[in-house]
Amino acid sequence: MFIILFIVCIITGIILYKEPRDFIVGSIFTLSTLGVFLYLLAFLASAISIFKAPLVIIVFIGAPLAVIFFCVFLIKNGKIMRLKEGRHLANRLSLIFGVYIIFVISVTLSLLFYGEHMNKIVFKVLLLIVILSVYFGMILFIYLAYSYLYQRIHFKKKSEFIIVLGAGLNKDKVTPLLKSRLDKGIEMYNIQKNNGVKAKIIVSGGQGVDELVSEAFAMKEYLLSQNIPKEDIIMEDKSKTTYENMKFSKDIMDSLKDNYNSIFVSNNYHVFRAAIYSRKAKLKAYGVGAPTSFYFLPSALIREYIAILFIYKRINIFVILVLTSLMFLLN
Repeated sequence: MFIILFIVCIITGIILYKEPRDFIVGSIFTLSTLGVFLYLLAFLASAISIFKAPLVIIVFIGAPLAVIFFCVFLIKNGKIMRLKEGRHLANRLSLIFGVYIIFVISVTLSLLFYGEHMNKIVFKVLLLIVILSVYFGMILFIYLAYSYLYQRIHFKKKSEFIIVLGAGLNKDKVTPLLKSRLDKGIEMYNIQKNNGVKAKIIVSGGQGVDELVSEAFAMKEYLLSQNIPKEDIIMEDKSKTTYENMKFSKDIMDSLKDNYNSIFVSNNYHVFRAAIYSRKAKLKAYGVGAPTSFYFLPSALIREYIAILFIYKRINIFVILVLTSLMFLLN
């Protein structure tokens, strides 16, 4: 088994080296790498007795305490988000997620201790909830792990274009979130300049219903205030989605240059999903993440995770149907 996992890890690693934006291959790579790590850990524990006690403590004491701490952190973070960002549903995701984990733990304990006394249908429904929660929890782990890994892959080539993805405005002004993207875009621009490349910054974003100007216009104004030359700024002000950010920006770059390299800038929590859309738009680009306030990250990452589930909704619906069918068809 170890040899198989190791080979799968190497093969998927080679594929990802050539195309790191493939989430399916990235998932296989993450799981196989985790399998290799757990296998080595188990081998050490069985071969060297000194590792057994710490491993038992980690598994039976450390892991449950970590889960409890994680739930408390998410619930507390949800309250902070409500105070700082408002009462919108999106700002309550970390709180909802923390409560749901506690619910799943309670259901699991009920099945373990009272399962044999439950109605058969009720037992199967609750067991299905636990199994599906484990499945979606594994996808969350894979997403977080591979998203982090993807952002450690630094761009190596000189890039003629830097795409800064838009975000919501405060009327006609950039928000702190968008400002962080623009500041990272300026940093990338200066890096290219120091490497002898006169790059163009493409500010990409249309006008929302509650915005006085397009995101691209507000972004351009900010860049000008930071002494970026006007001739080095290109506006793309038609896009409404991340996919359109990528597609319309690609159309602009294709019209200006035949062969080019490009990078795109978004906030760190959004970079990997944006990379998936860049692949769908057939745009070869490296993703660079701008920093995000720590309190904002949990809910933002959960939103991104839900969006990833919808991108691969056919696979997820298929898995749900198969698991549900197996649960109720088998005695």
